[in-house]
Amino acid sequence: MKKTVIAHSPDADDVFMYYAIKFGWVDMNDVKFDNIAEDIQTLNEKALEGVYEIVAISFALYPHIRDNYAMLRTAVSFGEGYGPKLIKKKGAKLKRNFKVALSGKHTTNAMLFRIAYPDARVTYMNFLEIEQAVLDGAVDAGVLIHESILTYDEKLEVEREMWDIWQELAGEELPLPLGGMAISRSIPLNKAIEYERTLTKAVQVAREHKEKLSQMLLERDLVRIDAPTLDKYLELYANDNSITLSEIQYRAINKLFELGYKNGFYDTPIKVEDFMIPTEYKKIRDL
Repeated sequence: MKKTVIAHSPDADDVFMYYAIKFGWVDMNDVKFDNIAEDIQTLNEKALEGVYEIVAISFALYPHIRDNYAMLRTAVSFGEGYGPKLIKKKGAKLKRNFKVALSGKHTTNAMLFRIAYPDARVTYMNFLEIEQAVLDGAVDAGVLIHESILTYDEKLEVEREMWDIWQELAGEELPLPLGGMAISRSIPLNKAIEYERTLTKAVQVAREHKEKLSQMLLERDLVRIDAPTLDKYLELYANDNSITLSEIQYRAINKLFELGYKNGFYDTPIKVEDFMIPTEYKKIRDL
């Protein structure tokens, strides 16, 4: 039996979307799944190195790993009128070249921020440390991601929503592409198709049994937030639109890639549809 590691972040939406597999509700023939949780920038860096076969990544990273990984259509997180937040101390005035903490060079929020604020002095740190860095005055501002967008200290306030930055840069109202899953091209195509089916089913089953699964995650201290916050957070980032990519989500990812290319973050323009697993292969093979 092959052992396959799925690498995901420790935030609640990734945990929720994977744990239908971890708890044995969804499985795959001849495969034993294991998981590892690391912060998103670490996962992005590991993807650049090709460490994991199946890995959660920031969408903004994908053009850099396109030769070694295909995108999966499932376990995706988008903002719909919300997203990461640029926060500062209440009443503070930010200068043009303010110092800001971001969660990692290859995160989606970092790329959008750097396009919108080219004069800001950027420092990168683990996303769990950003709020305290702002409170301590180590930086003037920081971009909060994951659950911290719902739980930040009352001494802080939002300077700007990344959603608003995204809408201005995109020039149209599109969901904000934050994170998804990538699968190594070293995996045989027919097997990769089965992995995608299994992961899609896991997200679907998680959504169908949201209340029970959430309770199990809370009882086992697998998430960092309380029950009401978890419920709200999952509706933001692990909702029914996370099961499989929609047409408007494809458009949003392509707009992100277009912005990245135009602003010098990528070496070539790409369309995400060209880098998905070709599921039609199995249909043809089974004829």
